[in-house]
Amino acid sequence: MEKFFQFKERNTSYKKETLAGLTTFLSMAYILVVNPMILSQSGMDKGAVFTATALSAIVGSLLIGLLANYPVGIAPSMGLNSFFTFSVCMGMGIQWQVALTGVFIASIIFVILSLMKIREKIINVIPEDLKHAIAAGIGFFVAFIGLKNAGIIVSNPDTAVGIGDLTSPLTGLAVLGFVLSFILMTMGVHAGIFIGMVITTIIGMIFGLIDIPNAVVGTIPSLEPTFGVVFSHLDEIFSPNVLAVIFIFLFVAFFDTAGALIAVASQAGLLKNNQIPNAGRALLADSTSGVVGAVLGTSTTASMVESSAGVAVGGRTGFTSIVISICFALSLFFSPILSVIIPEVTAPAIIIVGALMAMEMGKINWTRLEVVVPSFVTIIMMPLTASVATGIALGFILYPLALVAQKRHKEIHPIMYILCLLFLAYFIFV
Repeated sequence: MEKFFQFKERNTSYKKETLAGLTTFLSMAYILVVNPMILSQSGMDKGAVFTATALSAIVGSLLIGLLANYPVGIAPSMGLNSFFTFSVCMGMGIQWQVALTGVFIASIIFVILSLMKIREKIINVIPEDLKHAIAAGIGFFVAFIGLKNAGIIVSNPDTAVGIGDLTSPLTGLAVLGFVLSFILMTMGVHAGIFIGMVITTIIGMIFGLIDIPNAVVGTIPSLEPTFGVVFSHLDEIFSPNVLAVIFIFLFVAFFDTAGALIAVASQAGLLKNNQIPNAGRALLADSTSGVVGAVLGTSTTASMVESSAGVAVGGRTGFTSIVISICFALSLFFSPILSVIIPEVTAPAIIIVGALMAMEMGKINWTRLEVVVPSFVTIIMMPLTASVATGIALGFILYPLALVAQKRHKEIHPIMYILCLLFLAYFIFV
């Protein structure tokens, strides 16, 4: 087992990997609650979506661990489930069964692109400075999400965002968890983030801020309402609206996953010669879980940026992903316990992870304007637009333009020019 996962080469152990898997699971377990809540607003059965969410996470995390040896958790993407419900089903008036079929088709296309190594090629030709910018940008985005979940940052009609009510008990709990985790980490405690989450949860229950579960074991909801519905709506995928939906799912999921993989690989020190080892296998695992998820009954899956929480406590191999998969399997039976994992508990971990990922900024060449502006735009637009894909797209447009202006066009791979044009078309027409 140690030889298969390369423990010695990556300087890790069963203890570190197990702790990393538990930490990542706790950081992303909210998806088991939030995904059914969002997709049920499109008309889908909440119980069936819960089971489909867990099963797709089990399959995806297991595959990426075994095939690619990556410490990454895979689960339905938060941004894409909102797009599925509010833009496609509610906004465009498309039935959830048809929208789910669009997810299914997009995932199959992903599998084909992964097998042909087209996705891997695109990721590997991204300039090194932009790779670091993507990782740092995701760090700021993740930290912003954590600050919002904690109630530290709230919306403000005058300034867009502002400071929240720090005297609120739940916000105070999140602040306490952040300070505690930060102190433990500065003391050199590798499990600082995980211990901080556990202590915060216990304190929350003691003071009545977190409900104590009424039960420990629950029944597994049936998949019958959603399982296999995609196969009965394949004849509707050629309508203009559905084709547009498939394209957008492809576009956003592609670069959300690419961004997450780049960020995690960079943070874990796995990047070699500006390339991600086994990227093709990682992408195949990701796209395969998308196909499985659509058949079971959930929106597009993706590599989760919360995986960085596990990397921060020492996760370096696919054994971390195996632990994540096991945790999701257990969650099917212990769903009542999930109620204690509230946003204020996971927020401190997400904020700290964001700070660690932002350290990638130090690797960017800030002395050259043609690098500075595309990198800065990539970083700043991720949190401001709440979209990893948008930040990447804008950086990919500006970087080739800058080098062309300097008559250095031969230094850019032709694929980058193609992506530049595709992103321009996306912003103009979509």
